Amino acid sequence: MNKAVAQGSKDNVSKNEDVQVQQKNEVAEVSVPQVNPEVEKLGRVLSSMSNRAKQAIPNGSPEEFLADLHKVLDVDKKTRSDDLSLLYLIDKKHNVGENYVPKDLQGLVKNDLYTISRNNLSLRPEAEASLREMSAAALKDGVRIHVLSTYRSYSYQKSLFQHWVEVDGLKEAERESAREGTSQHQLGTAVDYGELSNDFANKPMGKWLYAHAAEYGWSLSFPQGYEDVTGFRWESWHFRYIGKEACAFQKKWFSDIQQFMIEFVDAWKNAE
Repeated sequence: MNKAVAQGSKDNVSKNEDVQVQQKNEVAEVSVPQVNPEVEKLGRVLSSMSNRAKQAIPNGSPEEFLADLHKVLDVDKKTRSDDLSLLYLIDKKHNVGENYVPKDLQGLVKNDLYTISRNNLSLRPEAEASLREMSAAALKDGVRIHVLSTYRSYSYQKSLFQHWVEVDGLKEAERESAREGTSQHQLGTAVDYGELSNDFANKPMGKWLYAHAAEYGWSLSFPQGYEDVTGFRWESWHFRYIGKEACAFQKKWFSDIQQFMIEFVDAWKNAE
């Protein structure tokens, strides 16, 4: 065999092997796309939620979900850093402690936009500002908003819960009243409107709130049929201020159930 030809054949084989290796590497790079870390995180957080919460979330684009989530989180970051988030998770399993008092609570006074049940009511400023905006809109539709209850201190909630235990017994009290430290009212962003009866849902004020409250950032906390989720029976009068973006996010991705949305946001913030 001609040595030069033989050497050339070896060189060609070597070059062919190099090309094949390069092609394999290129195929590997194409077949293993880069996964968005946030999409991976989303999967982990969703998998940690209850089956009922998962079932409430519609199929959709992870990227679209994340874009909507970041709108909510961006607004949340703008709330004052020395107070709790408007999306703070508080329920039977998560408490705020006996020493928490919202910063700069604003007293509600008699005015031309809404009526109040007594003189010692107060809310966080952003919630009161939204209440005014919403009440002005309701008035244009012939509905005057009435505020029954707002911020409650830890000690007040403790005495209130004990009152309902004495009236209805512990089992029923647990369904209709929060223990001290676990009430949304202690956050200074929850309001009981109209009357403490589920007949409220079918009255003009209740109907108006159900149709429009979310447009102003107010979310129904304890909807009908979700006692196993929220821990409380249906309260058609109890709304919590969480902001317009959060209300839209809740409606679009969590079947309009506040508890599911806030549990998700809490899990997202605490996920690695």
